[in-house]
This record gives sequence, structure tokens and C-alpha cells, in this order.
Amino acid sequence: MNTRDLLFELGTEELPPKALHRLMTALRDETASRLEQADLAFATIDAYAAPRRLALLVHDLTERQPDKTVERRGPALKAAFDADGKPTPAALGFAKSCGVAVKDLETLENDKGAWLLCRIHQPGRAAAELAPDILRQALAALPIPKRMRWGAGEAEFVRPVHWAVLLFGETVIETEMLGVTTGNATRGHRFHCPRPLTVTQPDHYPQLLLGEGRVIADFGERREHIRQQAEKLAREHGGRAHIDADLLDEVTALVEWPVGLVGTFEERFLELPKEVLVTVMQSHQKYFPVLDPSGALLPRFVTFANLDSKNPDTVRAGNERVIRPRLSDAEFFWNQDLKIPLERHLDKLAGIIFQKRLGTLLDKTRRLEKLSEWLAPHVGADPARARRAARLAKTDLVTDMVGEFPELQGIMGRYYAQAQGEDPEVAAALEEQYLPRFAGDRLPKTPAGRTLALADKLDTLVGIFSIGQVPTGAKDPYALRRAALGIIRIIIEGGLELDLKQILSEAANLHSHDFDPDATTAQVFDFILERLRGYLAERGFRPDAFEAVAAVAPAGLLDFLRRIEAVHAFRRLPEAEALAAANKRIRNILRQAQLPLDQAGEPDPARFDSQAEHALYRELLAARTDVEPLLAKHDYTAALKRLAQLRDTVDAFYDQVMVMVEDTQVRRNRLDLLAQVARLFLRIADISRLQG
Repeated sequence: MNTRDLLFELGTEELPPKALHRLMTALRDETASRLEQADLAFATIDAYAAPRRLALLVHDLTERQPDKTVERRGPALKAAFDADGKPTPAALGFAKSCGVAVKDLETLENDKGAWLLCRIHQPGRAAAELAPDILRQALAALPIPKRMRWGAGEAEFVRPVHWAVLLFGETVIETEMLGVTTGNATRGHRFHCPRPLTVTQPDHYPQLLLGEGRVIADFGERREHIRQQAEKLAREHGGRAHIDADLLDEVTALVEWPVGLVGTFEERFLELPKEVLVTVMQSHQKYFPVLDPSGALLPRFVTFANLDSKNPDTVRAGNERVIRPRLSDAEFFWNQDLKIPLERHLDKLAGIIFQKRLGTLLDKTRRLEKLSEWLAPHVGADPARARRAARLAKTDLVTDMVGEFPELQGIMGRYYAQAQGEDPEVAAALEEQYLPRFAGDRLPKTPAGRTLALADKLDTLVGIFSIGQVPTGAKDPYALRRAALGIIRIIIEGGLELDLKQILSEAANLHSHDFDPDATTAQVFDFILERLRGYLAERGFRPDAFEAVAAVAPAGLLDFLRRIEAVHAFRRLPEAEALAAANKRIRNILRQAQLPLDQAGEPDPARFDSQAEHALYRELLAARTDVEPLLAKHDYTAALKRLAQLRDTVDAFYDQVMVMVEDTQVRRNRLDLLAQVARLFLRIADISRLQG
């Protein structure tokens, strides 16, 4: 089959920088999926993205679909012809739907019967004919929350479209794409090469833009070019570039022809907290800060222009002029905020709604004070410090600095608390309450910080669930999934022996609106458990091991971890598979006998009439004695290893004893014996759920 390269480029006004990389990968993936569905083979797809373009280069795309023979089964032969052998309406209708005469139909026969059969040959369609619709569908499927229209046309996209290229080999596929007619003319850099550039072959595209157009079309190549420039320029000025990955992507999406410059600012601004300066440079100006070898900020930054200016000093001076008022504002906010103790901001929290039914931030603060004080001894924190941290937790939200730079919440609380003489642990807790902020982020280190972080997340989870705003699909405006995962990580990775149901109940009791506390806490517990499922899966635990532990509903997350670790170790024992099967058999027998496990009693040895029963009972009592101290110290791995020794005795019991005998007393006694064996395993996990 002959192949050609296919080039598609969509030229637009400047695309949203934070979405550009996602749009590029989505366009590639959606197009690849649709080409495969259309049975159009290709080798690879290169995706390109720059501020004013999205493009795909499909290598070795087959020129047409393969031919196909489609088989359609019609009515059964006995229904297709009458007694005289003439076609019935069923046969005539089937033949008509196939576009052939009845005599041209074939017969399909197998051991299930005989039917009319129509074989239809479908010649493959040309790729050039299919490609436009495939690309339109891919564009329509892009993750664009809000599409816009422009001019008088009906086309909708994330930004107005100005040109489109669609080239199959050396042939232009002329069609309409989002309101423009496709051709083979692309455009270079807005200033360095504003004229059209003709693409003669698809694989010439990236080099044509690079050489003549002054555009680095490859996103990854442009990103690496920016990173290397930033590092080189920082070294030349005695430091190293602080390169945030998200900012690097954003800068890459802002420039087609990146040219790096080093700017400076007044050293006096270095007296401000480092995070303030970094936020101003990164979030607001899109600059890369420069650090000295110790990690301290230097009064320099690396910025990138989108052109190779003849007057770079003018561009540098412009960037320095822009950042100066930003830093001056930050300096003013810092000095003003320091004049007002954090506690004096408490009254202002009464004017900020946390959630309409859950009250203000002051109401939340009062709940956090009580919950933190109660929680502190369970976490190993000082109750007074924990309560003080909770009291000040949200006060920095109404400072001038956080009002201007909301991403500094918590961080500024720590700085202000330190400057105003608060206990160092209390000050640290004001920042640590928000940890972890994202997957893999650090956890709170101080006892007060752990306490406040847990209290804040618990209060939010219980509160939002209590008013019925459970996260659905992608909608999670209060970041409840992140809060649940944060609780899991703080408890498990912090080694905290906490009863999750108890602390959820305590959090629920602090809310005063009308709701069902028991139902809410149960719902939140299940929600956290679902996050725990994913957390443990990432650590290598199998789903059936999770189900085995979840079946016994341990109240503590750390206890859950110990149990699943024990199950993980148990299943590697040679006895594990047989014991899991034996437990399944016990549960099936009890179910058949309609005897719930929790209603089973102690067996009576006087009713045993076989050595196998006596042997299993002796082993059961011995195992109980051995396992009890292990369970008391949560050594579930050792406990399951001890219980694994029951295998031979259990196997012998099944071989020699009939459980479901006619004598009801003997039957019940044997059921009780088996139930006690199962209940002993259930002290740790339901191993009957293991899949082998």
C-alpha cells in the first residue's frame, strides 16, 4: 500500500499559554485515534505547537483504506422460502436491503442452522477524502471549556482562526476548516517573517519555519532551548536559574523565537520574603529568578522576548521598569501588614463567607480551634499551641499581601507570625495547614502543623458533605479529593494512630446546621477509603488485598496499612491459596446453612465424634492463644503467618468430616467450629476475597 506524509496546521491568534501543550497533545491523540478507527495506517505523528499555531505531521499515512468484505446474515432458510421453493417476503426484503437479487445471495450453514448470507465488497476510501472530517472531529473534541466565534461566521474555536494548511504529500487537500480554506501557505514569525511561506512537502514544515520563518515549531525543542538559555545566562551572571516546570511550559507557549535577557532590580527588595519575590517574578512577570550557590535570591532575573531585538538593552530596561512597581507594591504591603498583629484581623473574617450554609471564615476558625485542641493529644501536639495556630490560621487571608498575591496564603501567615513574636511552632503551622498542596508535596513537620492540617481538611470534608455537595466527575470546587488524600498521607506517612471514624464524628459535632451526622460521617469515611484504594494501589497493593481488609472495616488508616501489608506477605506463603479457598468454602457452607457468621457460637467438644473435629478445635484454641498478643500489638503479619499453620488441620477436617449431616445439633456444632476458624482470620482480614 502506498503511503504519503500528511501535514495539518491551524493558524490562529495567540492561543492560551497555559492550555497550549494540552491542546497539542489532545489534537495528536484524537487524530491518531480517529485514523485508527478509519483503518488508515500510519507510522508516527509529530505534534507541533507555538503561540499562533497547532500542527500535526503524520508520517507514512496510507493513501486509502484496505478493501473489505462485509458479511450480513439474513433470515433462516426455512423462513426465506415457501413450500414451493419461492422466496418469501423476508428473503425479498433482505435481498433488497443488500442491493442484490435473491439468486445472488449465498447460504450460511453451521451446527446451529442455515441462513441466507450476503457478502458485500466495500472498496476502501481514499485518505485524502477522509482526512478533513477526521481532523474536524479531532478539533471538535479538544478540551476547550469555552469556545468563541469571530466575525460573521459560525465557526467556533478557542481563538479566531486565520489560516490552515492541509497537505498530503505534495498535494493540497482543499476544504473548509473552521471558516478558512486550506492550502499550503503557512506564516512565519509575526515580526521577523510576516510573509506567507509555501510548504512544498509535509516533512519540510518544521525546517521551513525554523530557517525562514524564525519559528521553533516543536514545543519540546523550544522548551529545551529556553531552559538551556536561562541556565547559561544565569551562570554568566554568577548564579543559577530557578526553573519551575509549569512556568517553563508557560513561557514556551508564549514565544515562537525565544531570546533570553538578564534583568536586575534593587537589592533593597531582597529584604522581602523570598517567596514574595519569586511569586512576583514567576506568576506575574513570567521571569525566572536567579539564585546564588546557597539558594538565596540574587537581584537578577532571566526573561524571554519573542523576537531578536536590535536594541536588547531597551527590551531589558522595559522589563526592569515593569517589575519595579510590582516589587514596590509588595514592599509596601509587607511594611503595612507588619504593623497589624494577626489576631486583630479576626473580626474581618466575620465578613468573608466560607460557604453560605457553613458560615463565615470566623465560624470556621471557631470550629478549627475546638477541633485542633481536641485532636492535639491524639497527634502528639500541645493543645494550647494547636488552638493558637487554629485561631490565627485564616487571618493572613485579609492582609494586603495575600489580597494581592493569593498564592502566598499560609506562607505570609508564617512570616507575619514570626515577625510578631508568635511561638515558632505556631508560626510554622500557619503555613503547614495547607500541606500537602499537591501530589507528592511535602507534609507538615511540626505537631501543631499536623494537627491544624488535619483539622482544616476534616472540617471542610465533613461540612461540604453535610450540605450534599459531594464531588461528581471532574467537579470538585472545594478540592475534597485532595483534602482526603492529604488526610491519608498525614496519618499514614506520619505514623499517627488515629481512629478515623472518631475524628470525623468529632468534626461533625462542631457543625450547628441541620444534617444527619452519622450518615455524613459514614459517607465521608467511604470517600476517604476510596482515595485510600488509589493511594495503596500506587504503592503496589492489589485490589483484592484492599477488599480483604476493607471487608473488616478497620477504623484507623495506619491500621489498614498494617493489615494490607500482612495480607500482602501472607499471600506469598505456600499455605495461602489453600487457606483462602478454605475460607471461601466456610462462608459458602454458612450461607447455605443460613447461619450468619456473627450468630455462630462456640462449638461443644462433647459433640465431636471424629479425630478431625478434635484436632481442628485444639488447633483453633492454640492459634487463638498465640495470635491474641500479636493482634494486641498490631503485628498482623506474624498473626497471619501463625494462622497459616492451620492449613493441614483444616484440609484434614474437610477430607474426613461431613458438615451438613441430618442431625441438627451435630450439624450446628460443626458449623460453629468452622465459623470460629473464619472469625479468627477476620480479626485481620477476609482472606476469602483473595483471588490467588
